[in-house]
Amino acid sequence: MIDETMPHQISSPSFKNSGIEIKPPFINEHGVVIGDSFYDSKNSPLNNWSVETDPAIMAGDEWVHPTNDIGWNTAENIELVESKKTPNGAPFMHPTIDVSKGTD
Repeated sequence: MIDETMPHQISSPSFKNSGIEIKPPFINEHGVVIGDSFYDSKNSPLNNWSVETDPAIMAGDEWVHPTNDIGWNTAENIELVESKKTPNGAPFMHPTIDVSKGTD
């Protein structure tokens, strides 16, 4: 983050003066750094993929960073940030359809 912005993501909103606190990266229970924008943790299933890897291992909130996530780049979420409204929904609102497909 630079001055409450994510310049490495071209379509990301500015969190400056939005009231949304920028959160630092964290390490999830699998030892993977989430939210550093490098996506290259040595323990990541992506770096240790095999035919035995179950993709479900990467499901759940522990894989989503609250402020450094591609989901902020959608028009709806940019509007929330710019209007200074705190989102009150939950991530992954649709159980079977990838509503972010084609936005990254």
